[in-house]
Amino acid sequence: MIKPDQLIRPEILALNAYHVPPAQGMVKLDAMENPYRLPQALRTELGAGLGEVAINRYPDAGSTGVKQALRSSMGIAADMEILLGNGSDELIQILAMAVAKPGSCIVSVEPSFVMYKMIATFCNMRYVGVPLHAEDFSLDIDALLATIEREQPALVFLAYPNNPTGNHFDAAAIERVLRAAPGLVVIDEAYHAFARDSFLPRLGEFSNLLVMRTLSKLGLAGLRLGFLVGTADWIDQLEKLRLPYNINVLTQYATEQALQHIDVLNQQTAAIRATRSELFAALQTMPGCQPFASDANFILARVADAPALHAGLKARNILIKNLHGTHPLLNHCLRFTVGSPEENTTLLQALRAELA
Repeated sequence: MIKPDQLIRPEILALNAYHVPPAQGMVKLDAMENPYRLPQALRTELGAGLGEVAINRYPDAGSTGVKQALRSSMGIAADMEILLGNGSDELIQILAMAVAKPGSCIVSVEPSFVMYKMIATFCNMRYVGVPLHAEDFSLDIDALLATIEREQPALVFLAYPNNPTGNHFDAAAIERVLRAAPGLVVIDEAYHAFARDSFLPRLGEFSNLLVMRTLSKLGLAGLRLGFLVGTADWIDQLEKLRLPYNINVLTQYATEQALQHIDVLNQQTAAIRATRSELFAALQTMPGCQPFASDANFILARVADAPALHAGLKARNILIKNLHGTHPLLNHCLRFTVGSPEENTTLLQALRAELA
């Protein structure tokens, strides 16, 4: 009998699958989702239109309408091309597959988005992580530049703002990375809507720069749409690795319709930014809780006993992210998604009870 360990690579056998905990009946504050649904009138309009979509036919292979909607709503320059993915994860995988020559490596910072390292492993590439400064999670630019010089990476990923720490890295430091890197530098702007600072307008300045975004944090997580923006010489090559029809017909229609109402989504993200400030201020008053300033839609905080507090909140039907044990810099850290005002109130009441 043939067994998996006879065929599957050892590094894959050693991995744990990406775990998504069940959330039925929970106050869900673990996945950085927008807590607000679309307005009822827009949902009704969207539902009626989805009923007319020809799901018996393959979708537009080039997703022409989606790309035009993205250009209009995101201010993407006409001389830049767009690659669409089934979420940012697929785009990260396409990028890694494209540069996975023997001996090549991916460099990023730690802690950061776990899929950079996981997908490097999937693609049989070396991954080198450079620790952030422990006190404020800022870039250790000297260490990062030294690593780039030593490893000569084909690909550098920098989340901007960073997940799970929530902070923006210094733009001037990122410019130094772009000038020093021998390969591609991908700025992952998944949380751009909450920070308003972007490298998208600067794509023409650097020949090795690509900017990646997702609609998930904007309020459309269920559509699973990510996009990568860059010059045609890069995007045309990466298109060769995109599987046919990767953006389904329902996602294409819903995206086009939702982005016609980008003002609604922008109003929601503005509300999240406001409640983020309120949640941060409240967390600062909690005994034994050290929140870190955030430019995203979540707040990282260090507590005395993260596993115990996580379990206590879960027992109260509140789901947050326990990061303790994932990286030494995240010892006893929890990550709280910014929810609706009602969800935040429920969280804070439970936190006060647990910390007491």
